[in-house]
Amino acid sequence: MTTKILIVDDEPPARMRMQQLLAEIATQFPSQVVAAVDSGPAALEAVDRDAPDIVLLDISMPGMNGIEVARHLAVRDQPPAVIFVTAHDEHALEAFEVRALDYLLKPVRADRLVASLARASRLKQNEPRLEEIARALGSQRTHLTISERGRMSLVPVEDIVFLRAELKYVTIRTPQREHLTEESLTSLEEEFGPRFVRIHRNTLVARKSIRGFERVRGAVDNEGEGGEGHWEVLLKELPDRLPISRRQWPLVKQTTLA
Repeated sequence: MTTKILIVDDEPPARMRMQQLLAEIATQFPSQVVAAVDSGPAALEAVDRDAPDIVLLDISMPGMNGIEVARHLAVRDQPPAVIFVTAHDEHALEAFEVRALDYLLKPVRADRLVASLARASRLKQNEPRLEEIARALGSQRTHLTISERGRMSLVPVEDIVFLRAELKYVTIRTPQREHLTEESLTSLEEEFGPRFVRIHRNTLVARKSIRGFERVRGAVDNEGEGGEGHWEVLLKELPDRLPISRRQWPLVKQTTLA
């Protein structure tokens, strides 16, 4: 049976070299290169279009790097096996070795490629291991993967105005629309903390989207006494006004007005 392979590398000579290597080892490992692409987004499109069995994935690419591509692939129903191709230093490679993910060190040798492909055809990548790798290498996503109507799409983190936890989902709000994700607000805060500030136990707001704050007076009771009131965040891109909890207000004021 011929294995379908996708090559992902931003350097044309590297893509060509990998295709040559696969041709050289065809008698040992029959394969078909379904596509050779130069970026992370193009890789995700090719996976959805061509359904490769194995992805040979460069790590160091501009924009969306290979670690992020693999994380987006891992949430698909039937993800391909991933073999990372890397020129990282020894410290970074330790993260792969400890977590038993396969990688090829550039320049790639034919015998090593055969062994890696054979192993990948038997094993599938493991999402928790990918998350450990990402943390070990300090890799932060540029996009979030969203599943809508059976189709996977990407939301740029740069476009997110706020994140709000509601029941079992988190609402991702951009200037254009809302999306839903099953990722927890806590995990998103851990990964993207510097970009956002927590204004409430269920809400994170992008720092760049904060236009200002306004105090809202509390409701007046029957005796004419006003309640304590609260502060709200005013946004640059949206008319929404987001309440700030009393507990979070001192921290919000300190971190955003400093």
